[in-house]
Amino acid sequence: MFSTPKVNFALTSVRYMGDGMTPGQAERQLILTYAPARRRDALAALLALDDALARLLATTSEPALGQIRLQWWREALQRLDSTPPPAEPVLEALAESVLPTGVSGAGLAGIVDGWDVLIESEQLDAEALEKFAKGRGETLFVLAGTALGARTGDPLADAGRGWALADLSRHLDRAGEAESARDMAARYLEQAKRARWSANMRALGGMALLARRDLALPRGVEPPVGSPARLARLLWHRISGR
Repeated sequence: MFSTPKVNFALTSVRYMGDGMTPGQAERQLILTYAPARRRDALAALLALDDALARLLATTSEPALGQIRLQWWREALQRLDSTPPPAEPVLEALAESVLPTGVSGAGLAGIVDGWDVLIESEQLDAEALEKFAKGRGETLFVLAGTALGARTGDPLADAGRGWALADLSRHLDRAGEAESARDMAARYLEQAKRARWSANMRALGGMALLARRDLALPRGVEPPVGSPARLARLLWHRISGR
């Protein structure tokens, strides 16, 4: 995939640039406050893992190197089940905040498998997009549900898949693949929209809500991160679960 660039997650890493807080950072911090206080660090650690894998793809130009780097993360996550974490902040945070909630390192490694699809697939057809959505998005949301205390009716799988695909669609260079990702994301997010999120899950519900709003924008238009209307809609979601 890297010989003819079709995906660029450079925008994902913008929250790590500069000394001040970006609008994206502020929005992330707001959403984290929707999680139960005692488990907020767990959600932050899970999202930091996803961010780290996005940065890996953004800074890798050779498929073989990308797969080696992803394999390091896969094995490091799996080893969390049996050994203390190495001196790596993301792994340390996962070991401290996520594993005690009942999430395993082997389970976390499934997120890596989702990201690996973007390296191993020459074309992001429907099968590849589904595999990416399940590995990255569904796994992340389901594990977050375990950590935060989800209820049966929380639409974790659909929301996670839709969120991951909506984000991916904004970074794909090939218009056909981007549209396929957008269409698939819209279907999953529409299914998730039918449910009311439980109180513990409204951080994830907020992420799905913003993904759905982003999909309503024309392709190539950046979301109005931090706008009053966007923040007001998030607040209503926090109150209502819708």
